[in-house]
Amino acid sequence: MSVLSDFLADYWPHLAALLSLAFSLAVAAKAAMQKNDVRAAIAWVGVILMSPIAGPFLYLIAGINRIRHDQMSTQRSRLIKDYVNSARAPFGDVAPVSGPQFASLRILCDQVGRFPLQDGNHITLLDGGEEAYPAMLQAIDEAHHCIALQSYIFDHDRIGLRFAEALRDAQARGVEIRVLIDAVGARYSHPPILRLLQRNGIRADRFMTNPLGLRSAYANLRSHRKILFVDGHLGFMGGMNIRESFMTSLAGRRADHDTHFRIEGPLATQLFAVFANDWEFATGERLRIEDWVRVSPLPPPPRVPARCIRSGPDRFMAATHRVLLGALAVAQRHVRIQSPYFLPDQTLIGALNTAARRGIRVDIVIPGRNNLRLVNYAMTAQLAQVLEGGCRVWRRRGNFDHSKLLTVDDAWSYVGSSNLDPRSLRLNFELDLEIYDRTLAEQIGRRIDAGIEQSERVTLETLNALPYLKRLRNRIIWLASPYL
Repeated sequence: MSVLSDFLADYWPHLAALLSLAFSLAVAAKAAMQKNDVRAAIAWVGVILMSPIAGPFLYLIAGINRIRHDQMSTQRSRLIKDYVNSARAPFGDVAPVSGPQFASLRILCDQVGRFPLQDGNHITLLDGGEEAYPAMLQAIDEAHHCIALQSYIFDHDRIGLRFAEALRDAQARGVEIRVLIDAVGARYSHPPILRLLQRNGIRADRFMTNPLGLRSAYANLRSHRKILFVDGHLGFMGGMNIRESFMTSLAGRRADHDTHFRIEGPLATQLFAVFANDWEFATGERLRIEDWVRVSPLPPPPRVPARCIRSGPDRFMAATHRVLLGALAVAQRHVRIQSPYFLPDQTLIGALNTAARRGIRVDIVIPGRNNLRLVNYAMTAQLAQVLEGGCRVWRRRGNFDHSKLLTVDDAWSYVGSSNLDPRSLRLNFELDLEIYDRTLAEQIGRRIDAGIEQSERVTLETLNALPYLKRLRNRIIWLASPYL
């Protein structure tokens, strides 16, 4: 025993180094085997080997996508599958409503989105918090049966308290309520409004809770979805969180802007199906669609065909990425994009440039003033790649615009919560709509065009005119863009 003790006393640093090296090599091998993107694999292997103590633990916490293999993912998907199989007949040919070029895109979205394309929907664009919040609060105030609310951020501020009060009153009327807030987004204000909701007797919980505890493997993941579902037939979704900064009447000149959508018709049930899966994952409670959905008459015309597209690090990995590639491939005239965070990967950049080189007019609108400084630096460093391909980039003057909007040929729209950055396209749980309707696409197009009129065009000359140190700073930040 003394010999062993002496040996350990003399050689423990060497043994610790060998064990650390063996552990690092094992984790590096795991990263190389699991990552499908060669750049991500190289980056993680480099981090692990260069920092043999912290690197492996960082990868085990933030680098492994366990949700894709989580048994809960299979259990959650059953609710969606049951709904899809019992849904009303899918919409037929999209060529008469949007154009023949969209027939192949519809087939792609059938495979990627899993939800059926359904008509009979009345979709209203809500421009800013001044339109969206009153409409949402009115829906809550008029609710008789059920309310499901999901948001990335639900601030404890003046507008958040209005929502909390409306939910409390609905609870007192006997309305069944569930509220789900992302665990990271819930900490954007203090005290968290979740406590107030729970004190008022409302069933409210966090998505991806306790990132440093048992679910540390999920610490890098976010639910970025925004859903309000009321009385089985009415829904709201888009890019808008619940916070007073989107209300001009409350935030004044500093108010941010965003776009939301009000939905009546079968599409609202798809919103609930997404919420129900997220709620079950977060809490373990399964909400039966039959208990929450109420069959109601179709809304007044126009009744447009649309569907929800879910994306996230589960069975719907990179769904939005695939839809965007398909949309750019079928475009024939004009693509408009508005995104607050524009950091597409090389595949999307290639698709954008290919569209532009085919003679498609590609307009990209980004904020002139961004709320995330580091993201703005990285965006600026990457803009030259799309400008060289023939795309037109515009920086909108004025207040920050958080809208995520895309139209193709004034006939097809893609709207919702997804940004064009690595986090939204790979890590976040996102929710978007694809809409086959010329009238709504033209309305969204006018909204984007109005932003272009208030914008300054970005050119290669303006980028090259930046001081060298600023360009170097931007490129250094851009290197970390997959992690921003």
